[in-house]
Amino acid sequence: MSSERIFGTDGIRGRAGEGWLAPKAVASLGAAVAEVLFDSGVSKQTQNGAKAQSAPRALVGHDGRRSGPELEAAFARGLMHKGFVVESAGLITTPGLALLTKLERFQLSAMLSASHNPAEDNGIKVFSSTGDKLSDELELRIEEKLRRTPALELSGPGPVLASSHEETYLNHLVTQVGAGLRLDGLTIALDCANGGGSRVGPRVFGRLGAHVITMAAEPDGDNINRECGATALGKLVALVRSNKPDIGIALDGDGDRCMLVDETGEIVHGDGMLTLLAREAVRKDEWKDKRLVATVMSNKGLHRALREVGVGVVTVDVGDRRVVEGLRREKLSLGGEQSGHIVFGPDNGYIGDGLYTALRVLRVMRDTKKSLSELANHYRPFPQVLLNVSVARKPALDGLPNVARMRRRVEDELGEDGRVLLRYSGTESLARVMVEGPDLERIRSQAQELATLIAAEIGA
Repeated sequence: MSSERIFGTDGIRGRAGEGWLAPKAVASLGAAVAEVLFDSGVSKQTQNGAKAQSAPRALVGHDGRRSGPELEAAFARGLMHKGFVVESAGLITTPGLALLTKLERFQLSAMLSASHNPAEDNGIKVFSSTGDKLSDELELRIEEKLRRTPALELSGPGPVLASSHEETYLNHLVTQVGAGLRLDGLTIALDCANGGGSRVGPRVFGRLGAHVITMAAEPDGDNINRECGATALGKLVALVRSNKPDIGIALDGDGDRCMLVDETGEIVHGDGMLTLLAREAVRKDEWKDKRLVATVMSNKGLHRALREVGVGVVTVDVGDRRVVEGLRREKLSLGGEQSGHIVFGPDNGYIGDGLYTALRVLRVMRDTKKSLSELANHYRPFPQVLLNVSVARKPALDGLPNVARMRRRVEDELGEDGRVLLRYSGTESLARVMVEGPDLERIRSQAQELATLIAAEIGA
């Protein structure tokens, strides 16, 4: 196995059954997580700070991939090997699992999911007792133990499935997040990506009174994210244009983000959601500190739309974990990414949840009596081109002289009216080239030049 980092920007991810996602390696990972989190004290205490008096408890869940139950059982056996009692929430969203960890006072939890990746992939996201993703320091300590024992042959039963966990999450969304919100008379088109939100998603909006037109809510192990969900909006757009609902909502495979389609069939992504949520917070005078957190991928149109109402932007690196770090550091209430990862601060325990986000947007629509298209109209994006380049290795892009020279040339050509962002994917062997500016044809040509040069230098 490679000596490169095992954990990426969002847990461990790769082809299911191979490498660090082979069952024996996953069992070893469970044992390593148990050791490190207890050695560090992260999981020794319950949510109210009281010492755990009995065997430590862990919760696991999966997003509906065929490989999910097998890898879930392997991880659970690793935990049980170290003295844990392990329960399974079964099919669940990642934010649902993180929230349940806090609400039901588990010492740790793990989600078997590759988020928006295709069905043949899988991954593992680990959460502490507070529902937080692990720090880089803890991940490195887990990796160290895992490399020493890269595989464990463990047999026996897997975790105990408890359907009550899904009900707890559902009731939280309806009675806590949806308190006082009635959706009677509203029609919602909901794309569940054939993933973790397939059962709970339609029930949430239905219980609040909406008429729900559901699509991609029948996971069969192989159809997660296949031409559906937050990364493939074509079918949802067509459904909205033909059925004329008030809003279209698309979750991704593990439900931690959502994308919206307004009643005219236009897509509203993360920057548009941040704009309407922030402007509503200003209208209600809810924020003492009028700033939010966005990533380097956010469009300059977001900055412009927020500046109109006196809201500033704290910019962080890509990844919802970086958004959470920014929110905590700056003590802010809202942050997110263009991709639909929206994170509310203390309001939702710094957990990014696509269903929670959709409910917050629906509340703005109800409170203002405005359509989504009216609310999202304040956000007017600059054109942006994003290209992916398959790479054989990942040296520092600024350390490639030809790439660095071309980047400076493009930035000089764009001036203050645009920007260039070059980075690697944290989960795939890809370099990402993003160019933004007022002239679409110009930035498309500039992005292609950069992508071609990167491919020539380090292409797969």
